[in-house]
Amino acid sequence: MSRRRTTALLAVAALGLTAACAPSDDEGTTGAPTSTGPSEPPAVAPSDDGATTAPTETSSAPEAAATAAPVEQVTVTATLATGLAAPWGLAVLPDGGALVTLRDEARAVVVSSDGEVLDVTGAGADQLAEQTAPGGEGGLLGVAVLPGGTEASVEVVLYRTGQDDNAVLRGTLTGTELGDLTPVVEGIPRARTHNGGQVAVGPDGLLYVSTGDAGEPDRAQDPDSLGGKILRVTLDGEPAPDNPEPGSPVFSLGHRNVQGLGWSADGVMYASEFGQNTLDEVNRVVAGGNYGWPLVEGDDVAGGADEATLAELVAPVATWATDVASPSGLAVTPEGVWLAGLQGQRLWLVPTGADGAAAAEPRDFLTGELGRLRAVVAAGERELWVLTNATDGRGDPGPEDDRLVRVTY
Repeated sequence: MSRRRTTALLAVAALGLTAACAPSDDEGTTGAPTSTGPSEPPAVAPSDDGATTAPTETSSAPEAAATAAPVEQVTVTATLATGLAAPWGLAVLPDGGALVTLRDEARAVVVSSDGEVLDVTGAGADQLAEQTAPGGEGGLLGVAVLPGGTEASVEVVLYRTGQDDNAVLRGTLTGTELGDLTPVVEGIPRARTHNGGQVAVGPDGLLYVSTGDAGEPDRAQDPDSLGGKILRVTLDGEPAPDNPEPGSPVFSLGHRNVQGLGWSADGVMYASEFGQNTLDEVNRVVAGGNYGWPLVEGDDVAGGADEATLAELVAPVATWATDVASPSGLAVTPEGVWLAGLQGQRLWLVPTGADGAAAAEPRDFLTGELGRLRAVVAAGERELWVLTNATDGRGDPGPEDDRLVRVTY
């Protein structure tokens, strides 16, 4: 059953809905479990590679964004770093290097512009080691560089899983020394799976944080829970003043496990989301949007909600079968939305139009060439940096894994 867009914040937790299935292994390497499929046929038939695009409200697909040339090929042009242990977060530094978090070791490294991998040290690094409790999908996760930094010093935010909660912390990185960390957001539900974990600064200068349902699906529809949400706060952690509900950090709800956030040049926000057993998603995120979990997965209705409620949920831009995607990191360029596939072991591109909707069927690149892919960032004109993810216990690592590579298109 397809859904239409809305900006209304729905407190459908009052319906007392409960998901009937246990959390899946989002990032595993086995094929997706058998699904009974949608209660109605999807409005757009899947392509041969398992991807679909959602129907739009216009009679034809929108024109491609800007004047970007179509992508015909993606090529690995350089290996920037090797030997990274279960890397997760990736951010470009002003000096041309990269900041990478290592999930299971609860530490970060700087990849210099000449390819040297340098440990991040200092009081902040000590705090991360002491306060992070890696396990399952939890650990040291997302990282973002705040605007206004220099090549010598930047402010950063990091998302870590602790013993009792997930939290976002902020500190100053000078070279490779991380200063004392202060909490920005605390009390996010944590578990071995579905921790969310992405942090990003939007074009409005506010901090966006993706959280998972931490294995309890009903949290996603509870407006009072921080789980299963995208949060929007000031850089000091206060709820953004124009959030849908005054005093609440919640920007959107109904999410299962978002790990990728990004914006187009004209401010359209996108998020990548892990499905349970049937469909992964990329969504256009709007203030107050309800993205349906656990009522729906992609366009597959789980049951328990009436037609009126389902009609108010936000439809995905595109969906995939879980065995060809498991999208983690996300980057947005003039060509569209790029997604790093874990289980799918490929890089996906969703071409988008001026209205943010899909302009063509998603395309996949580098299938099987690099193994599991965790993160992707835009790093120059028609250039991406991609982080592999073979060493987290679910991949088949080679002698140089994990790697940070440069690709061009």
